[in-house]
Amino acid sequence: MGMARLPARDDQGDLGEELSVAQTRRWLRRLGHRAREGWGQHFLIDRRVLRDIVSASELTPTDIVVEVGPGLGILTLELARRAGRVLAVEIDPRLAGHLRRLLIRHPNVAVINADILSLSPLSLLKDYVEDKAPQPSYKVVANLPYYITSAVLRHFLSAPAKPSLMVVMVQREVAEAIICGPGHLSQLAISVQVYGSPQVVARVPPRSFYPPPKVSSAVLRIEPWPQPKVAPEAEAAFFSLVEAGFSAPRKQLHNSLALGLGMAPDRVAEMLNEIGINPTRRAQTLSLEEWSKLSSKLGKSLGKEGSHVPTTGA
Repeated sequence: MGMARLPARDDQGDLGEELSVAQTRRWLRRLGHRAREGWGQHFLIDRRVLRDIVSASELTPTDIVVEVGPGLGILTLELARRAGRVLAVEIDPRLAGHLRRLLIRHPNVAVINADILSLSPLSLLKDYVEDKAPQPSYKVVANLPYYITSAVLRHFLSAPAKPSLMVVMVQREVAEAIICGPGHLSQLAISVQVYGSPQVVARVPPRSFYPPPKVSSAVLRIEPWPQPKVAPEAEAAFFSLVEAGFSAPRKQLHNSLALGLGMAPDRVAEMLNEIGINPTRRAQTLSLEEWSKLSSKLGKSLGKEGSHVPTTGA
């Protein structure tokens, strides 16, 4: 990797080179800070990857960007130079203080010391964006802490105020699971693909971070659908059904659903046959459309029988 230095102030223009491991260590020592594994702190030091993230984000001077876990602010600086407004949400109070000093010359950046999962996207926008629209359009661009990847994706994608685009760094294994289609579809993939179309735009080795994680990473781009594949009022029942289907993924579908829903396997098999789904298939082989059809069928059938698809745990 090439060598560069992290600017003590934002006086460097474009960050044209990479950070070295030694320089990142020195910067952290200056802050009196050690990377906290419990918060998934792995700081990006690879300029090539930074370019991939910025390019995939397609930023314009009118964009509003929410960044989760900005860390030392390398990505934040690039977002600040290209977007109209940046909301950098950092849970670590020491890093939040550092970011405020680093970004003092960027009045378009707000550094928020908080847990992103405790903030609704709409309230975040209302508190820190002057746009008077009921639901301002925004993008999420972030090097996500790995331990909250699934929660953050669901937090934004299922929110009433959804982003127009998400470009996020995640574990490579997670990214590849998310983009899978029928045959290898997972519960996580369904929870994302209901809301948008995911694609991997870059694969990232551990050496691109300090400290290096134990796994490879990937830059994931998610373009939300104009409307989710499942109606908002049906989401809870839909995701409970999916959860039930994957409760025993190695079992045949009628058995795993029966186990998850507390129904007789024969009754579930009968419903599956009625909508053209072979009861002996596995959960991962169903398409989104088949899950939606099954959710609708179960809701109608169980409603007639005086029961319902359970919504706990969705």
